[in-house]
Amino acid sequence: MNLHTINTGLFRLDGGAMFGVVPKSIWSKTNPSNEKNMCPWAMRCLLVETSKKLILIDTGIGNKQSEKFFSHFYLHGNYSLEKSINNKGFSTDDITDVIFTHLHFDHCGGAVKKNGKEYSLTFSKAKHWTNKRHWDWAMNPNKREKASFLKENFVPIKEMGKLNFLEEGIFNEDIEVKFFHGHTESQMIPFIHTNKKTIIFCADLLPSTGHIPLPYVMGYDVRPLITINEKEKFLNEAFEKEYILFLEHDYYNECCKIGKNGDKFIVKEKGTLNDFLYN
Repeated sequence: MNLHTINTGLFRLDGGAMFGVVPKSIWSKTNPSNEKNMCPWAMRCLLVETSKKLILIDTGIGNKQSEKFFSHFYLHGNYSLEKSINNKGFSTDDITDVIFTHLHFDHCGGAVKKNGKEYSLTFSKAKHWTNKRHWDWAMNPNKREKASFLKENFVPIKEMGKLNFLEEGIFNEDIEVKFFHGHTESQMIPFIHTNKKTIIFCADLLPSTGHIPLPYVMGYDVRPLITINEKEKFLNEAFEKEYILFLEHDYYNECCKIGKNGDKFIVKEKGTLNDFLYN
């Protein structure tokens, strides 16, 4: 198995929204903001290459929304989904499976393209995977989350017959998927096993190293107390089993391992995915 980091772009989000009740004087030490209180974040996806499959986890924000929509997120950098896949020696037609951790626009937007009024799939030959509970949640969004679920990002996948539902558990011999419910209903977190190491695609369970302290929960989470409980259990497991955490949104760090200082979780190591896999 080979793992490839796929950088799809950079954007900015309000620091207060990203850290919830934590004061700016504290979170700005790890995630400094600009004069508008906006912090830079990554949209980092993962390509899993096996002998039989080429599996993409999440697809970034895409480019089909309006100029007004994108003006709120300050897209920057030279990355794009397709260019990053091409740079790894693959094409969009090579992708066999797309796993969505969840259907918020910055995680699934790149899967559907728009030309005029017509929609097409970026990965036309791939099976696309979510789960039934999250799909129903996204199709009937609550008022708090409604702006994050843009149906043009995922309804065309179903209409074109490429949508599949996962159960929690084993996806294939190398990947298992566990569900978490604090950030949104049934967020799917892939656990990837290779060479006696386990890599966790953390998605919005743990957006960055800045979110390792337990009270540091995003304002976007619909069930913040559940997030804290899930995160505590997950970080204990990550510490005990020395998981490699792949960070989708961390602007500064691609991966990390968890340590402890007394009863507090801390960053033990940080670096690139290749640092952890091959050094």
